[in-house]
Amino acid sequence: MSIIWEKTRIWMLFLLTAVLLSASPARFELDIESGAAIVSYSDIQIPRSTGTLISFSDELETDPAFFMRGRLNYYFNRGNMLSILVAPLTLQATGSVEREVIFEGESFAPDVTLNTVYRFNSYRLTYEHFWFAGDNFRFGLGLSAKIRDAAISIADSSKISEKTDLGFVPLIKFSFAWQFLKPLTLVLDGDALGAPQGRAADVSLSMNGDVSERFRVKVGYRVLEGGSDVEEVYSFTWVNYLFAGGMLRL
Repeated sequence: MSIIWEKTRIWMLFLLTAVLLSASPARFELDIESGAAIVSYSDIQIPRSTGTLISFSDELETDPAFFMRGRLNYYFNRGNMLSILVAPLTLQATGSVEREVIFEGESFAPDVTLNTVYRFNSYRLTYEHFWFAGDNFRFGLGLSAKIRDAAISIADSSKISEKTDLGFVPLIKFSFAWQFLKPLTLVLDGDALGAPQGRAADVSLSMNGDVSERFRVKVGYRVLEGGSDVEEVYSFTWVNYLFAGGMLRL
């Protein structure tokens, strides 16, 4: 019930923001996408020095997850954009391992059924500037301020242990769009940055098609990869997204 309420609260906040901003005469665009999120790897060790390194993807079974994410874009002048992104994600894995698992100070016995939850909600405020090469090419570069609301938990039949993390991450925003055949446009879009303590990448490749002057549809592939390697947490995850969506000019 708490997960359902959390997702409802996120989308209520996003829709309220969209309604308030759309009252302005400036140009806005609402971008919604949804589909399946499939894990390639998810390796967790908490804490780094005393916890057990466990693979949520190889040692446990992580089911594909339904996802939905939305972005509100505000275009001003010809080559500038501000945007707000709401991107919640929850993955669940189940299974057992043949050794003791120590996670966040809690011990789980070998061969018991473990239920895990990996939550990674992302909220971003982005500025991007665009350069145009004729009518068919557009390149964008900017900065994203990301708020990461993450939690990882492991539970058996009698106890649960959870590690939460709320933090700020700066990212480089980039995009490339090529309208190779009207009304079709190939778009590469992403946020990414790396440091000795970890890395983050959220990159998509999609095909966009104009249905009308105000509405566009898209299908594509997205990769979300990254994590942290510090004393408190070792966690790296790769998630593949297959998505479809639409963009409405307000």
